[in-house]
Amino acid sequence: MSIAAEELFRDGPRILDGGLATELEARGGDLSGGLWSAKFLLDAPEKIVGAHEAFFSAGAEVAKSAGYQASFEGFAEHGVGPEQATELMRRSVELAGEAAHLAPVREQVAKTAAHRTGRLVAASVGPYGAMLADGSEYRGRYGIGHRALVDFHRPRLEAFAAAAPDLFALETVPDVDEAVALLDALDGLGVSAWLSFTISGDRTRAGQPLEEAFAVAADRDDVLAVGVNCCSPADATRAVPIARAVSGKPVVVYPNSGESWDAERQVWTGRSGFDAALVTRWVTDGAGLVGGCCRVAPADIAELTAHLHRPDQ
Repeated sequence: MSIAAEELFRDGPRILDGGLATELEARGGDLSGGLWSAKFLLDAPEKIVGAHEAFFSAGAEVAKSAGYQASFEGFAEHGVGPEQATELMRRSVELAGEAAHLAPVREQVAKTAAHRTGRLVAASVGPYGAMLADGSEYRGRYGIGHRALVDFHRPRLEAFAAAAPDLFALETVPDVDEAVALLDALDGLGVSAWLSFTISGDRTRAGQPLEEAFAVAADRDDVLAVGVNCCSPADATRAVPIARAVSGKPVVVYPNSGESWDAERQVWTGRSGFDAALVTRWVTDGAGLVGGCCRVAPADIAELTAHLHRPDQ
């Protein structure tokens, strides 16, 4: 059964994991190709479990599944039919659940009331641009209409929902138009969600003001949190109070390390600027779900956990 806001936030802020693909790559995984981390659902599901375990062991209380890049269209390009694709999407949720039961509990988390409500699995639902595998999720404005976006997302959501995740992570959304389509596709599924935009400065990647983006979910009872991910730590930090003020909901915030993705060369550039100490400010400004995205490793989540659960916090 989908988790409710009262249960999710009852004991204070929740710690999310970091970059699943980052950890898979650190373990020797090959992320080349259009399926990215979803290819491990086909080839090496045990690596997915291991990566989730590493984040849970570091202190994460919520895992984002390996579903970000998973879609019927993407799998079809790799010779996977709809029945197998459906099973793989369901499996992404189940693998995260397996890891939740296997990983030891970090002492700092075990001492908090938050752990009493258990570890959770968020079915990761990436944007349409992730399926294109050309960096489009950092631009938005794909040139297709609302109906086409709903028709793309709805079957994926149904497949993930069949595995009974605790909630959906509607994440790395670059465009208000796609956010609206995702929320329409969410209708009637009976699974709650968080909605998270990828941003640059004070705008979505498609150029819309953050106030406009966060407002789309303000009146949705099935959206438990609104915020940002897959952006710089500095941009994420500035966005938290805006998300809180506009939506009136707890904020979800999980930035990248601060490095930048070069979609043409398929490499990360720049230096890490992820500072776990920022969690104090995020929580003060209204964050209820805190963690990391690309290039944020279990060690970073362990440090974030230590900051969040310091005795003076």
